[in-house]
This record gives sequence, structure tokens and C-alpha cells, in this order.
Amino acid sequence: MEENKKRPQGRTEEFKLSGSEVIDKIKELIREGNIRHIILKNEEGKTLIEIPLTLGVVGAALLPVLAAVGAIAALVANLTVVVEKVGD
Repeated sequence: MEENKKRPQGRTEEFKLSGSEVIDKIKELIREGNIRHIILKNEEGKTLIEIPLTLGVVGAALLPVLAAVGAIAALVANLTVVVEKVGD
């Protein structure tokens, strides 16, 4: 038997941003509070980082993640931010 190991899907949105806009957009999305998962992809569509978010993760817990995103954004000119929101 094959188990279905897919995570529950919510609705997804994609944003194409330059490196300098990525951190601000991610902070904005996290403040919305209904984000389940954030994926950063390069121009070729290759996943650079996946950020699972759980309810209640705020503030200092996100600083290492934002630092990693900032480092990636500094190295890559254009990124696609894929956001999985909690299903309505």
C-alpha cells in the first residue's frame, strides 16, 4: 500500500520580486498570520529555501529564517516567492 504523504493544500500565491523586495514581502506575509508555507525559487524555478510556518511562530523565532532569506536575496537578482495560505 502506498501512503499519501502530501501535506494538506491551501491556496497558493506567487510573487516575482527583486532581491531587495523579498524581506519586506515575507515580513508582510508573516504579519497576515494565515501563511502555512513559504518557498523561495530562483529564476529557473529551482527551490532555494522552504520555510514552514506554524501558528504562534513570531518575533525572535523568525530572525534566523529572515537572516537566511536576506543572504539569499543578496545573491539572487530575482526570486519567486510561493506562499501557501491556510485553506478557507
